[in-house]
Amino acid sequence: MFTKRDEYKILLKQDNADEKLTRKGFEIGLADKKRMEILEKKKKLVNGIIRFLSEKSITPEEINVFLKGEGTSSIKQGVKAISIASRPQISIRKLIRNIKGGETVLKKLGKRADEITESVEIKIKYEGYIQREKIIAEKIKRLEKVKIPEEINYHELMSISTEGRQKLTRIKPANIGQAGRISGVSPSDINILLMYLGR
Repeated sequence: MFTKRDEYKILLKQDNADEKLTRKGFEIGLADKKRMEILEKKKKLVNGIIRFLSEKSITPEEINVFLKGEGTSSIKQGVKAISIASRPQISIRKLIRNIKGGETVLKKLGKRADEITESVEIKIKYEGYIQREKIIAEKIKRLEKVKIPEEINYHELMSISTEGRQKLTRIKPANIGQAGRISGVSPSDINILLMYLGR
């Protein structure tokens, strides 16, 4: 099912499948109470690390040697650790190890340290992209019944992908909902089409 044609690649990412499916599985009897407890513990640990990074202030003196070693720019004044955590060059686990009190935080994760820190890293680094894609998905769903004029010339809309323009021209969808279900037409293409239609 997961191909390069997925409509919302970031929203469909598989790293948090347990978060998305375990509760549903529990509700229909496919996951037991113990599985739910494991999930709830994971969420609590992930949120605890994010809270630690959000509240922890770090100074240039504490962190600049580490930042230089990781190939990223130094800081000139104190910042919250989460702003460093969002940098692509930074490993969350390494960062926590280089923050005062961080080793104690990592010890609390026990054998799940790799799993938890990976989840934290994905949440922090992709949060902006995830929120942006959610907004586009909600906008498209809300405007699904917006009609598309028959006379529209898709080849004039150069911001739409070449494949998207070709498919839209050939199929001539009557509304945004139909256009969004055409294989080869991305959410980004639909967003551009909505802007063209003044929505």
